Amino acid sequence: MVFSSIVFIFTFLPIVILAYYVAPVRIRNFILLLASLVFYAWGEPVYLFLMLYSILFNYVMGLDIYRRRGKRKKARESLILGVAVNLALLGFFKYYGFLAENLEQILPVNLPEVSVGLPIGLSFYTFQSISYLADVYRGKAEGQRNLISFGLYISMFPQLVAGPIVQYADIDAQLKKRSTSWERFGEGTRYFIGGLAKKVLLANNLGAAFEAVTGLSSLSVLSAWVGVLAYTFQIYFDFSGYSDMAVGLGKMFGFDFKENFHYPYCARSVTEFWRRWHISLGAWFREYVYIPLGGNRVGVLRHIRNLLIVWTLTGLWHGASWNFVVWGFYYGVLLIVEKYLFRRVTERLPVIGTACTMLLVMIGWVFFFSPSLAAAAEYLRVMFGFTGIPLTDDAGMYYLLTNLILFWISWLCSVRLPFAVCDGLWNKDRRKPALLLFYLALFLLCAAYLIHDTYNPFLYFRF
Repeated sequence: MVFSSIVFIFTFLPIVILAYYVAPVRIRNFILLLASLVFYAWGEPVYLFLMLYSILFNYVMGLDIYRRRGKRKKARESLILGVAVNLALLGFFKYYGFLAENLEQILPVNLPEVSVGLPIGLSFYTFQSISYLADVYRGKAEGQRNLISFGLYISMFPQLVAGPIVQYADIDAQLKKRSTSWERFGEGTRYFIGGLAKKVLLANNLGAAFEAVTGLSSLSVLSAWVGVLAYTFQIYFDFSGYSDMAVGLGKMFGFDFKENFHYPYCARSVTEFWRRWHISLGAWFREYVYIPLGGNRVGVLRHIRNLLIVWTLTGLWHGASWNFVVWGFYYGVLLIVEKYLFRRVTERLPVIGTACTMLLVMIGWVFFFSPSLAAAAEYLRVMFGFTGIPLTDDAGMYYLLTNLILFWISWLCSVRLPFAVCDGLWNKDRRKPALLLFYLALFLLCAAYLIHDTYNPFLYFRF
């Protein structure tokens, strides 16, 4: 079940909201936990047992670490065990096939084939489990004694499938007590409808354009650029739309999740781009990997090492493929070059910085959507005209012209201005009725689109 589906919007969500607000405050966490488990089991009931195991294991390990905090060495041993088990589960389900395939190529071994699907949301709730154990160990949070509250932290359906990744210290107090109001519920509804529109009206249409272009028997330089441009906007509206819906759902139930995207395509540098894109993932790696390695408070060589480690792991987190490893390493190199060679250029020439950043990001997305490194290399060769193919063709012009308005709308919706206008109008009581009608119309348009069109993919289910 995904947020942008008729079943979720018109059946699951209304039932959960009604049950949550009718129930006494003391059992609302239980209502949300039960709803979250149903939500997860809807698509993959067998993997519900894996989630329940993760909840119970990390609950016990968190209390064990908390009891042993006075004995630092023993607490560290419990932390290492807890992190190792979490990573082992993630490694088996997500990386076993990748590791086995590569080991068989370099070693005289024949590892058994294990055909298992990737449990939805595993990467996200594994990182949240590790966040909990680390925060308890470092004294940033107490061990959670209430199993229902802890289970809700791990499985909460608004951010289970695609984040944002919530660090335990940020939500500990909200699990115990939070406030709800019509104003917060309305704000959450506004976030949800805005995210739904991003996903349904923009991302889905951009995805259809991308698949049409990449499905051509041959590409020109123009059609290759049209394809990567469509994907560049698709993945942004797909993921940021889903994140906005998650933030909105959280507000409906009294939770405050941190912003996960902040207009990344306005960034003037690659460094700034990653401060704006998938903010919760960057914050997790910074907090639990980069800083423990020494961060930037070390010599130049160690700092370069730290950046390459973090970004290679970031790429690997996205998928068990050399494409993602190269994608992560690519950004590590870009950040190093930018920091030590071109930092002043991006600061002094913001327009050039934004243009260069977008170009580098679009190149990066080629590694992201290509099925293999060879396919990515070939696509890049076509993009930059290294294959002797024509610069333009009829198909390229057709898809550019038929999607030109969609591209302009996508660009407009990826910058701050229209959202600043909406926020300004929302804060003026006299304008609220008109804005409410606008959001209602937007919601009805999304619903009509979902009923009419069966094309409704979600890219981050892969990760």
